[in-house]
Amino acid sequence: MSDHNPGLRPWRDIARRDCRQIMVGNVPVGGGAPITVQTMTNTPTSDPVATIDQIRRCEDAGADLIRVSCPDTDSTAALGKIVRAARIPIIADIHFHYKRALEAAEAGAACLRINPGNIGSSERVGEVVRAAKANGCAIRIGVNAGSLEKDLLEKYGEPCPEALVESALDHIKLLQDHDFHEYKVAVKASDVFLAVASYMQLAEAVDCPLHLGITEAGGLIGGTVKSALGIGNLLWAGIGDTIRVSLSAEPEEEVRVGYEILKSLGLRTRGVRVVSCPSCARQGFDVIRTVQALEDALQHIKTPMSLSVLGCVVNGPGEARETDIGITGGGNGKHMVYLSGVTDHHVEDADMIAHIVKLVEAKAAAIDAGSAVSMDVTHGKAA
Repeated sequence: MSDHNPGLRPWRDIARRDCRQIMVGNVPVGGGAPITVQTMTNTPTSDPVATIDQIRRCEDAGADLIRVSCPDTDSTAALGKIVRAARIPIIADIHFHYKRALEAAEAGAACLRINPGNIGSSERVGEVVRAAKANGCAIRIGVNAGSLEKDLLEKYGEPCPEALVESALDHIKLLQDHDFHEYKVAVKASDVFLAVASYMQLAEAVDCPLHLGITEAGGLIGGTVKSALGIGNLLWAGIGDTIRVSLSAEPEEEVRVGYEILKSLGLRTRGVRVVSCPSCARQGFDVIRTVQALEDALQHIKTPMSLSVLGCVVNGPGEARETDIGITGGGNGKHMVYLSGVTDHHVEDADMIAHIVKLVEAKAAAIDAGSAVSMDVTHGKAA
């Protein structure tokens, strides 16, 4: 069910796929738990100061989980300090070297991201499973179209949904053979069609939580569009329990984009939902720069609420009626401010941004205190 008044607007309902739940540290994944947003650090894990600083920025952006790469012993040696400093669970990214997985588990990682097929023999997989069980670690099986096993490429001729799903099922069996069931699975591809089709097939074949992502999606704009199409398509179909938006951008940007995808579908809310126009010659103020300034100034707001910023009175009053705070451009540098959908007062150009920030902060504080309710709740908006 999406995050609005059930039954008020049934065309907004999303029936999420039933699956069992696992715990990643203290964060539940699957089984009806809120869809989590995660990202990955790009600092050397062997540098705990830089890595912790980046994790802190991601935490402030709203990350629920964060992954760090552990390619060598210097990285796993620093992992304990990183885990202790982090306020959210740490996922250790492991490839090829099974001993790094053992070290990461002992260092306190909440989850190991592995590809069981490249860890080595069944005995080595067994060692990783025993370390995971002993240290309360979950495991994320990561299948990627760019690193499929040679036998599957020979069998299918190219990466295809059937190949990715078969790879995932083979890896699941490796864990199940060792009586390990605290796992989630991803079947990622940079091709949106391939990724979506693979997840659709996998969702029918397994009962575990699914980690969604369009891998190697690209830069901030192109990667956001690809990720919104792929991840959004799957979430709309009720598939997905945790997401990572893979961008060639700073990890906190991945978190923000992830939340925007969830907010657009009404699946999860965090911070201010901004409704703004693209601007035109009718605008009474510089809409584009105003929105940019407000988004930057309101990043600290975590309370779900809404703000409309429209340059003129064509659509401005109608949008403002549906938002907590609204501003509509007027003549002579004086603009109308709406509070809870009702016209309230005017503000002049020079004071506008600071004034709106104060209004949003006050409404957020009132919502947090229980003395006010967001218009998004009142109207059942997909936030």
